[in-house]
Amino acid sequence: MRVLVVGGSGFLGREVCRQGVDAGWSVVGTCHSGEVGVPGVVVRRVDVTDRVAVRTLVAEIRPDAVVSTPYRYADWTVTADGAAHVARAAAEAGARLVHLSSDALHAGRPEAYADDDAPTPIFPYGAAKAAAETAVRALDPAAVLVRTSLILGPGSPQIRLCLDALAGRGVLFTDELRCPVDVGDLAAAVRELVRTDYAGPLNVAGPDAVSRAELGRLVARREGIDASGLRTSTGAAAAVVRPTEVRLDSARAAGLLRTRLRGVTELFAG
Repeated sequence: MRVLVVGGSGFLGREVCRQGVDAGWSVVGTCHSGEVGVPGVVVRRVDVTDRVAVRTLVAEIRPDAVVSTPYRYADWTVTADGAAHVARAAAEAGARLVHLSSDALHAGRPEAYADDDAPTPIFPYGAAKAAAETAVRALDPAAVLVRTSLILGPGSPQIRLCLDALAGRGVLFTDELRCPVDVGDLAAAVRELVRTDYAGPLNVAGPDAVSRAELGRLVARREGIDASGLRTSTGAAAAVVRPTEVRLDSARAAGLLRTRLRGVTELFAG
């Protein structure tokens, strides 16, 4: 199995590369300016916003599957256009495409979102993720679109945000609820999906919905940090336009995959 991981230097991409090598895959991981840093992975540099460069790379590697993880929070060309370039190249090569999407494309509501709920973005990053999905579905209808949530694990950007807030360098919102997932669990689910023919959106997130403030307190407890000084607020009070309650119903993924998606209660136990 030859697998191309686009965005192999990212937090999730690096874990997919590591697990892929452990599973006996021939893995090529791409990066733009960072490093993949996983033994056994062939590293190639590519700018996903360069359609010709992406197409040339995929045609050269001829992968059996492509895992597409790149994004840049405030850059439409990477998040949306880059995803489209990867999808077109994967389709032309006849490669199985696993595209990583996000719960950020939903507006937020009290009820959980099902796999097939249409995107309702309310801020630029969510709109870019929604546009990426639209492009991928048009260019490669056989692709699976993995809608996930906050990704946790050692060195996770989400954990760093919590640690910064606990150190007085930020604020965590009490009204932004998400369903965090462990990076190892998510990477294992992605590896399983490479070998399936599932097409379309699929929620792959943890079963527990927690606020960012609650996540910060869980991090504090695990790290032995006094959380009494944690600054909290609400998105409304801070005049931040982002989705509030976004719960992903991952029951379909739980029935489809062998990988068990653990919730934060289990991840932070003890």
